[in-house]
Amino acid sequence: MTALPGETPGTVGTDTPQGVEPPAATDAEGPAHAEAPDTEESGGSEESGGAREPGEPAADGSEVDTPADDAPAGDATDGAEAGEASAGDASAGAEGDAAAAAVLSEAQAELAAQRELRERIAKRKAEKDGPVAAGGKLSGTAADLLAAVRAVESGEKAGTEFFDSPAAAPAPRRPAPAPTGQPPRPAPATAAPADRAASPEAMDAVRAVLTEGGAPEALAHPATGTLGEQAAELLRADPWQLLAVPGVRPEQADGFARALLGAACGPDDGRRTSALVGWLLERAALQGHTALDAEAVRAALAERAVSDPEEAVRNAVEEGVVLVFQEGADPTELDASDEDQEGDDTGETAEAPEPVQVLLGLDRYALAEESLADGLARLMNACEKGADWAEAAAAAPSPSAAELIRTAAAAGLVAHSGGEAARAEPAALIAAARGLGLRALGATHSEDGRRRLADAAGAPDAAVTLAGLLSGTEGPGRDEDGALALDLLVVLDAPQLDVEGAAVLAEALADGARLVLSGDPGVLGSAGAGRVFADVLAARACPQVVSRTPDPGPIGELVSGIGIGELLQVEAPGKEVVIVPVRDAGEAVHRTVQLVADSVPRAFSIPATDTQVITVGHGGAAGTRVLNEALKQRLNPGPGRFGGFDPGDRVIHVPAPGRAVPGVVRSADAEGLHLECAGVPVVVPQERVESAVRHGWALSAHQAAGMRWPAAVVVLPGDAAAGLSRPWVYTAFGRGELHLSVVHGVDQTLPHAVAQVPAQERTTRLRALLEALPTPDAAS
Repeated sequence: MTALPGETPGTVGTDTPQGVEPPAATDAEGPAHAEAPDTEESGGSEESGGAREPGEPAADGSEVDTPADDAPAGDATDGAEAGEASAGDASAGAEGDAAAAAVLSEAQAELAAQRELRERIAKRKAEKDGPVAAGGKLSGTAADLLAAVRAVESGEKAGTEFFDSPAAAPAPRRPAPAPTGQPPRPAPATAAPADRAASPEAMDAVRAVLTEGGAPEALAHPATGTLGEQAAELLRADPWQLLAVPGVRPEQADGFARALLGAACGPDDGRRTSALVGWLLERAALQGHTALDAEAVRAALAERAVSDPEEAVRNAVEEGVVLVFQEGADPTELDASDEDQEGDDTGETAEAPEPVQVLLGLDRYALAEESLADGLARLMNACEKGADWAEAAAAAPSPSAAELIRTAAAAGLVAHSGGEAARAEPAALIAAARGLGLRALGATHSEDGRRRLADAAGAPDAAVTLAGLLSGTEGPGRDEDGALALDLLVVLDAPQLDVEGAAVLAEALADGARLVLSGDPGVLGSAGAGRVFADVLAARACPQVVSRTPDPGPIGELVSGIGIGELLQVEAPGKEVVIVPVRDAGEAVHRTVQLVADSVPRAFSIPATDTQVITVGHGGAAGTRVLNEALKQRLNPGPGRFGGFDPGDRVIHVPAPGRAVPGVVRSADAEGLHLECAGVPVVVPQERVESAVRHGWALSAHQAAGMRWPAAVVVLPGDAAAGLSRPWVYTAFGRGELHLSVVHGVDQTLPHAVAQVPAQERTTRLRALLEALPTPDAAS
């Protein structure tokens, strides 16, 4: 690897800049949530903590806002959208019969939901008598969960009734009709509805309670959005309900409770401990976990001054805050076994039973995992296994593509893994299926991925974005039964699938349809909770096809080595890979601007608009905020008269948590900020600009996942060392198609991260659920 003309030459394939010992990382990518408006920024790393931009994906189970002193941290606006969306999803899962609520006014619906919630809690208190095994001996919320899953499984109800799916609830599932023609396309779905507006009276009441408790009035809007019209009443009766508001931390909720309750509250107050358990599970979900080990929850409660964590967990379960799942034998059977062993005086030592792992989880993720597992099993067992695609496989452009076509012909669910070059194989599968008269389509995580897949498949209508497909704005629409009018769906960028989105997708496919999950296992995981692609691969519940097509060129060779834990020295005669060593963060910013504005355009004729800067975090001396400010001053200077933006600014629009859509600012008026995203005009209302739009010259690796640019500049300042891991480096280094520059200031931390810092595991239940399903046709 060589330096660009005019740049300081770096060592080829080595990591030896003239720098100082890297300080602690600062404000790198963290969980998608907002802190309270009165908090300060604090340090963190993409892998170890810090606040994240709105909708920013969580790391592979490792991104959590965990500063050393656990003090409030982050930007007040960062992740507000993601946090509010998560709260809305949770409330949607807890509310009652959707059909009845539809005919009520918003206020009446909220009142009914609150009444039902209280009734369910009371019922759970009366019925719950201890931990339960997953799938059995459930009551209250858990029983409702299983009933819902069984209803979906039997076809009595659709999974979309239990999710915030933009599609209408389908009729009971029937097999997909024969491909006799293209069904009528539904009218394009409107943008996601804004947060439900609370009445002025409710807002005033909440402000009064917040003021009385010493909390900022700015929390009134998110509090009513999370808790509903009765927010003031709920907060007065249970001040720790404030923890449900995105960005509020336990110490803030404790202070609020002391101000309202005085001596009537304490660290072991049941309201406090239940709220803490829920907060810990929500926080874990931002890291990608769908459940947590009960022992870890008890340890975290002990750190929060709870004197009896065991009782606190039991109380949270009785209150319906969390569900309990046990992997292994029934606890009552274990107790009986223990008693038998104690009473056995023969002297023989019985074999100790395997330890039973007790997991705690939120009902929304439990329902999603159960529904997804059942949906995948339905697809595996319902499709035609004897399809003759031999001729199509023989005409495939590569052996791996032929193998994928043959495998998809014989299975309803297939997992396909490979790098960037391997995307040609799903494209060949789509083309082959279309050639056989099947309704086949590919779905990607981003618009850029959609364009690349469409080009590879040779048909503009062969690819859509996954969000557009599920919302009905892209793709063939739904059939008369409400299912997607498809015979084959290939989902690329599968590692970006979170468990809730995957559950909605599986339910949207008709019996007999085929689903192929394709992606690169080495990239960073999904923004939401779960590790769907990794769990499907680990469970080995379906046939798997591993591509043998390597990524070409020096960048492909470098990234392939990173994937197996080696930072290789690659030959780059065309300066495809360049190392630019720097001594400190200030020099890193200077070199980055120089590369984007001068060196890369001069050496490769790649304009600045086609060069993407990627860095470890949003804060710090060389994070996205600082880099975006420096790049704007050089590339598009202006006063930022439209909420900090000017026409021509490169931005990232976050329409939903986990979705980062690149765009350009065109103008602004009373309606809001006018953007152009992939050629499509988008208007962001004024009240949403601060939380949903960020400058986009510099991105995090999570925001860049699923997209590629002609050139990428990866910035590794010294204070980012703690945020590096193999998946992060793999993802960031793979974003450049023609050129990669590495602004390198982390010394030997980079090869260490590649070799010894793998993705942090996420705790999920999907793998176990898939392994337990009867799938006689699955390949082992």
